[in-house]
Amino acid sequence: MKMELWPEEAPLAFGSQVEDRPAITAYLAENKGNLQSAVIVLPGGGYESLAHHEGEPIARWLNGIGITAFVLEYRVAPYKHPAQLLDIQRAIRYVRAHAESWQIDPARLGLIGFSAGGHLAATAGTHYDEGDPASLDPIEHFSCRPDFLMLCYPVISMGEFGHGGSRIHLLGEHPSAGELEYLSNELRVTADTPPTFLWHTADDPVVPVENTLLFARALSRCKVPFEIHLYQSGKHGLGLAEDHPEARTWPDLCARWLRRIGIL
Repeated sequence: MKMELWPEEAPLAFGSQVEDRPAITAYLAENKGNLQSAVIVLPGGGYESLAHHEGEPIARWLNGIGITAFVLEYRVAPYKHPAQLLDIQRAIRYVRAHAESWQIDPARLGLIGFSAGGHLAATAGTHYDEGDPASLDPIEHFSCRPDFLMLCYPVISMGEFGHGGSRIHLLGEHPSAGELEYLSNELRVTADTPPTFLWHTADDPVVPVENTLLFARALSRCKVPFEIHLYQSGKHGLGLAEDHPEARTWPDLCARWLRRIGIL
């Protein structure tokens, strides 16, 4: 079940093709009579494309542990900031606005992001508002703050350890110092940042592990609950990591963490 976030025209849209129309696809978990948690899935792809193995397979895994999932098709290059942030903020508001019809608890809505999708999830978790009650669009009345984050080998920083491709596709060839600082999410963490689960491989050749370490350090400094798992070795973009002898444990560890914080 695919739903466009703005049925008429998305803000900043270049046209009306599929790539100009951000949407979410719903994967509903089995209804057991109670309000369910929900997660919006943000695939990676360097803000240039969307990695399919970090979309539907992740949603199916979430369904298997009793969580309703929504895979977000957010805008990528040639779109630049703030289009992607608008897309995820709208997706959060959209799910909350329709929570009753999907039997979702609007106070247990999180994000899971991979690589550049992890950057977008972290951006949503550090750049949010409580909604605009004066808006003529009722969806805009809802908060866009996620309740928890799961960041998988994420891009976090736009600085020394950032991913060059993600930075260029998001901000262009010559971003200002202010833009780089604004989207370096380790600098935006506060005590109100959502609880976070992180994992990374220590020798990731594409997105340095320092990204995860910087975010974890910021969470620790602000006393935000978090859990971090580092694996000695592994390529970038592992997804569910089903064929990796070590990293394949991350889904179970993540599910355990979700139970610990009251999401499952």
